[in-house]
Amino acid sequence: MKVKNLKYHINWRDTWNKMREERVKKPKVSYDDAFFKKSAQDFSQRVKSNDYEFGRKATQILKQILDHDSGVLEIGTGPGTLTIPFATMVNKIVGIEFSERNLAQLKANLKDNGLNNVEIVQENWENINDDEIKDKFDLTVCSHFLWQIEDIEGLLKRMENASKKYCAVIQPCGRDEIVKEIFELLCSQKYTGQFDPDADYFAYVILREWGRLVSIGHFEYTFERDLEEEIRCVAEFTGKFIEIDPDVKKKIEGYLLNISKNGMYVEKNQAVVMWWQPEK
Repeated sequence: MKVKNLKYHINWRDTWNKMREERVKKPKVSYDDAFFKKSAQDFSQRVKSNDYEFGRKATQILKQILDHDSGVLEIGTGPGTLTIPFATMVNKIVGIEFSERNLAQLKANLKDNGLNNVEIVQENWENINDDEIKDKFDLTVCSHFLWQIEDIEGLLKRMENASKKYCAVIQPCGRDEIVKEIFELLCSQKYTGQFDPDADYFAYVILREWGRLVSIGHFEYTFERDLEEEIRCVAEFTGKFIEIDPDVKKKIEGYLLNISKNGMYVEKNQAVVMWWQPEK
């Protein structure tokens, strides 16, 4: 792998480690024993909303570097956020996913869409043999995955190892106002990005220090939730800082009922798409 020999480097690692520690904490939720199962189901439904809007818009940006003969390696498929739209555009996808719950939803979503060009590998990405995937794919991509990896630089190196043409990172940016307002109300502290999903700028700094030329696009997408889904969404983030017991859940519910006009909650977000060519 070719990298630039630089005299000075930006010290991003300390910040990365501190931010990641906050983001990977498991929320403390005690008001519903089935909370995590329901949250996973919520996510799968959101992925499919507006005809897979998130994945569809992301893949449309990357369409310029792909064709119908392309092979794609997707790291962390989840329930099919990118997988489903990608599978309609390219020849084959190899999707790596470890979670049983995500895999069950992915398989159901592939079946519902009549797609059979996805090879699913149930494995932790960090256990994948780099020699077996070296230079095998036209595109190596991950979406909303960066915070799950402690060694982000190692992730990018391994993505380049697997790709013979392009690599891409897709990451949501920013958090909706409802969650931030309730966090400040419950935790009595100012929201300063404690659970913003933004991680793309770390990847950008690393890649530019390597000498890569990074192309960037962005898009807007929308999620709509009912009351219970919105409560779970808020609890998933604020629960990293305060236990969401039945009393706290009632406070969240009361706040949401006061601001709802039709019983539904619309979240408008943005995401960044970054892609580049490896140098070997």
